[in-house]
Amino acid sequence: MTILAVVKDVCATVGVLTPQSMFSNITGNRTMQEMLALANETAQAIAYDNRDWTTLKTTVTYTGDGIASAYDLPANYKRMLLTSNVWRESSTQTPMTFVPDLDEWLIRRADDWNTAHGEWTMYGGQIHFWPMLEAGETAYFAYLDKNCVTLNGGGVGDAFLNDADSFRLDERVLKLGMIWKWKAQKGSPYAEDLSNYGDAVAVAQGHDSPSPIIVGRMPISASVRASYPLGTP
Repeated sequence: MTILAVVKDVCATVGVLTPQSMFSNITGNRTMQEMLALANETAQAIAYDNRDWTTLKTTVTYTGDGIASAYDLPANYKRMLLTSNVWRESSTQTPMTFVPDLDEWLIRRADDWNTAHGEWTMYGGQIHFWPMLEAGETAYFAYLDKNCVTLNGGGVGDAFLNDADSFRLDERVLKLGMIWKWKAQKGSPYAEDLSNYGDAVAVAQGHDSPSPIIVGRMPISASVRASYPLGTP
């Protein structure tokens, strides 16, 4: 479903004129300016704030040269996943230690002290490793892609640019989110619409990453298989 199709459904629901185009003559159309801003904000909120969506999960690998200790973050980097660790090729059983405080990081570097599996932090748009990666050694982690829009002109982006662009996640969730936010902004009752949106988000999240099987034919994880190798009755 294109963003124009989503906006048409939203307009029909909230009672404003249904457009033939959202972007055509948008500079003279205040309603479509508001719809575009609302579409971008709602799409980004769904993509970034609610969940680590499997569609937007991706990874990056850095290869050391024995000299650099800092590397630029990917151009499409939004944030780390909620459960992300940074892994070093030379230590695949234990992740590197995250040092969140910059003063602590600087003190540890000045004292030439680090944990056995290495440390990392982020500042200045870069990820920093210590000890530095040896030549050919790799470090890698998973993160969330900021590009939640499929662009009609090719590729992906973080905002809608054309009527034929589409949301990479569930368009119905986007539509319901836009409806309740539009009504809230205009001072109209929106409690039921917010509830509908919340239900749709919950369903989409459940389908995106099904819950582990606790009772059934397959055990919940590899650790369970080790302790109880048979299927549950």
